[in-house]
Amino acid sequence: MRFRTVAALTGALALSLVSGCAQGGSTGGSGNTVTYWLWDANQLPAYQACAKDFERRNPGLDVKITQMGWDDYWTKLTASLIAGTQPDVFTDHVQKFGQFADLEVLEPLDGLGIEDADYQPGLAAGWLGRDGHRYGAPKDWDTVALFYNEGMAKDAGLSADELNGLSWNPEDGGSFEKAVAHLTVDERGRRGDEPGFDKDHVKVYGLASGGGGDGDGQTTWSSFAASAGWTYTDKERWGTEYRYDDATFQSVVDWYFGLADKGYMAPLSDYSSKSNPANAQVAAGRAATAFDGAWMISTYAGLQDMDVATAVNPAGPTGERATMMNGLADSVTKNARNKPGALKWVKYLASEECQNTVGRYGIVFPATPEGTDAAVAAYEKKGVDVSAFTRPVDAPEGFRTFTYPITDNAADVLALMQPAMQDVYGGGKPVGSLDATNDQINLILDQ
Repeated sequence: MRFRTVAALTGALALSLVSGCAQGGSTGGSGNTVTYWLWDANQLPAYQACAKDFERRNPGLDVKITQMGWDDYWTKLTASLIAGTQPDVFTDHVQKFGQFADLEVLEPLDGLGIEDADYQPGLAAGWLGRDGHRYGAPKDWDTVALFYNEGMAKDAGLSADELNGLSWNPEDGGSFEKAVAHLTVDERGRRGDEPGFDKDHVKVYGLASGGGGDGDGQTTWSSFAASAGWTYTDKERWGTEYRYDDATFQSVVDWYFGLADKGYMAPLSDYSSKSNPANAQVAAGRAATAFDGAWMISTYAGLQDMDVATAVNPAGPTGERATMMNGLADSVTKNARNKPGALKWVKYLASEECQNTVGRYGIVFPATPEGTDAAVAAYEKKGVDVSAFTRPVDAPEGFRTFTYPITDNAADVLALMQPAMQDVYGGGKPVGSLDATNDQINLILDQ
């Protein structure tokens, strides 16, 4: 049902664009106004500061910023593209890029003079379409690391050096699984690696649940699969075949979700992206650790009556530590009402001036190296160590960074993989069931 809904929505959007129903009409736009949408409320003050400076540099141009939550954001953006009320500029996500490229709703940005070398490695290249045109201006980046409750780690006798030196394998889980087991405590106070541990009555899980991970596993299984040598598709970008049927991938997923069967990781039933995400499980004292992204640094640092630190991801069978390096971008809609103003605004957003402004707020890592340095300095002033996130970029030896899978039919892949991964995690289905899902996905890509 979900797949048919996504397909129908995609078809409706494509039809509306072909028939000319989406000509112009940016919400609240006028000849001198540029409308800009973003989803992160924490970043809103930084971009309001950028808008103020942009307006000073471009007399007569005004920027109207609209912020909304993640789920509402994508629903309303898609609806606006259908109705012809789309913003001039919006914050874009690589996960959605393939679908927008399919639908041809983005304006090429080739004339903005964006150079790969001006940004952190790989960020600019990720926004090139199949046709070689650029559709996104680099905005910021993030990696994933292990957040942990320092008090719980101390009680378990685990030092920061030990947690930063963990390794894993799909056979016995290595020192990572041993650490997670030791951090797990049942209702009678017995640890996961002690005799008599009751996996059915756990008080504190060693690892929070991040859900099934859908088709990318960004903050769940992705770092393990990558450090085992697996890749999502047959090519880094715009691949034509997914590899969820690969034996290495399935062995990783089988081991990872098996942590829940052993009682070391919270079950899928504990997870809710809205009411009980991984950070909420840590905040409630229900989990000792959680894999999460750099965009959550301030959230964990702000937890009351709890000291939370971070460690790099465990090394895998390849000997490397892996993390997804995601990069957001700003895109211009093809039917933007104020396209000249929109292009000026996007060029400014990607400039050192705005990137440094955003960096000084200490909320995210801007796409330029100088902007990143400003963010690191801002975090340091707050007493927050962000090295677990920056090391894979600043000192990449021993680390592997990788991106979201970028392919056609991204919405269809999500619609198929989301329930499939949940079925493996919490529904009792064998990992081999992913073979059929992979065949369905590749059949769609082949059409």
